[in-house]
Amino acid sequence: MRMTRTRRLALPAAAAAALLALGVGVAVASADGPGERAAGPSAEREERSVPSGSPVTDVVETVVRVKLPLPEGVGARPAECDWLSYLRYRHEDGPEESASADRILVAQPGVLEGAGAFDAVARNTVAKAAEDGQNIEFWALDRRSNCLEDNRGVRAGAAARSFKVALDYYYNGGAVDGQKFAGYLGNDQVEFLQHVGLEQTLRDQFDLLAAELPDQELRKEKVMCGGHSLGGVLTGFFAIWDFDGNPATDADAGFNQCAGYFALDSAISTSLPDITGSQMMPTGMMPDPGLSFAVVQAGLRGGAVPRTLSAPAVINAETMNVLALAGLAALAAPDAQSTLVADLPSNLNIDGTTRLLLSKNLLAFVTGSPAAGEFKLSNEAALGALMDDNSQPLAFLQTSVGFFAGGRIADKEFPLARNVSGIPGLSGLAGMFGQEARAIPDEANGPVYAWRNYDEFGPTDGPVPNAGDGTPFTTAGKEVTDIQQLARSMAEQPLDFTEDYFPTKLVTDIQQSAATEISRNAIHQDGLTANPTITLLAGDGLRGANAPPPSGETVVAPGYQHLDVLTADARQNDGRPEPVSARLAQFAIRG
Repeated sequence: MRMTRTRRLALPAAAAAALLALGVGVAVASADGPGERAAGPSAEREERSVPSGSPVTDVVETVVRVKLPLPEGVGARPAECDWLSYLRYRHEDGPEESASADRILVAQPGVLEGAGAFDAVARNTVAKAAEDGQNIEFWALDRRSNCLEDNRGVRAGAAARSFKVALDYYYNGGAVDGQKFAGYLGNDQVEFLQHVGLEQTLRDQFDLLAAELPDQELRKEKVMCGGHSLGGVLTGFFAIWDFDGNPATDADAGFNQCAGYFALDSAISTSLPDITGSQMMPTGMMPDPGLSFAVVQAGLRGGAVPRTLSAPAVINAETMNVLALAGLAALAAPDAQSTLVADLPSNLNIDGTTRLLLSKNLLAFVTGSPAAGEFKLSNEAALGALMDDNSQPLAFLQTSVGFFAGGRIADKEFPLARNVSGIPGLSGLAGMFGQEARAIPDEANGPVYAWRNYDEFGPTDGPVPNAGDGTPFTTAGKEVTDIQQLARSMAEQPLDFTEDYFPTKLVTDIQQSAATEISRNAIHQDGLTANPTITLLAGDGLRGANAPPPSGETVVAPGYQHLDVLTADARQNDGRPEPVSARLAQFAIRG
């Protein structure tokens, strides 16, 4: 099979260098709408352009920061954490002022997710609306906890087109702009996050909207509120939330800040199980749900309950950053042999993560033989091994970016077999681990495995290897995301694709939303159905059979995984427009 690349996108040198530039423009906005808590007489604001290697060239991206300090009682925190940030996307022919746009889509990210993950769907949606003569904007929100991330190394590596620059910063004592990496933060270093839960997250969205769009009636006319995964549930709570403490007034209510709602492989709901049909948080990573609200808060204060969502391997700040490093290597040198595993330090976290994600079976995991480093992969293939649905075992991290090429492939049977839904006692895990046949390179110390991109599954591209059941591991209809665009979103964005320090309190508050401390603000229950709703589901995503039917219009994207609703390419293999962004643009225009 001859592998052909239909396009290789490179970030222009001038644009790459500008990733490190800090030139900003400053504007001031007031927040004095009816019943609203103003951020002060004015909110300090910064906005700067974001250079991009995206093929969607008619969309302008900027990163916006607005100073909206946390309450004083929150305690010590970095100065950066008194700012809120978002990525703003608009068409190059559209108005410069957001208030003059036809509609504004405002998106909350999911668990362990940052604003950078929305890049493809934001660009595609804005461009599609422009084709229909409408100028819309897409705002991808960054949660306040993202202020704790140190992305200097990834940004410097992207600017230099060098994975080694980033690696040296995070692991070898290298400096960027005179700064050295201070290390990943421990539980005792993020104490203020014990106060950053549901109420603060919703308040942040409200205050940001009020600062950027002071006219409440304009917000009600033009803002469409939504999100991906957990972001749909956050939007549900936003819709019913009372922001002025006076139940008799509703100009301040969340539903009156929105003209409509959109859910991306999620649900506009106030229940986590409504997304998947079961609890989505892995057992052991959260406190016992039977504990009272007061006990959980005491645990957060004392540190007995971890203040960030973290596990000894796979899910923690370091591994989230390693994903960005893998994206950077694939972006900078896609076909070069990967040194990611060899270059990373040997520690319990890294070794445990590589074994969990890259072992063929239980024996390989237990013995460490063959080790992940014994397989030769291109940088693209290494990223695919970490993120593709035929390799990555965790469904909420899966995309459909292609398949391995250039060597023998075997069935990947660890950590769970493909048909987990048929195993007694484990059927509830199907939504967590996905249903795609998983594959793994099977020639240690053999050829350098390449990557077959999502659009290289045509009649002349050769057959796909068969899984153990005799069927091909994948088909063209199952592949929707360009691996180079995934790499770009993971490494090029000024706001991260992932969220290194997800605040535990955000999810415990949702799980305990019946507690008086939460329910006293969640009073406008009719807000959930007060506006038109669209639910855009991944056909092979997290939603299980037990999930309730979504309200409003429903769109299912066949073959999509959970992240594909954010990352899918504008040009699909079936020749039709990318369905999520196309329908989302229509919804934004028509409501």
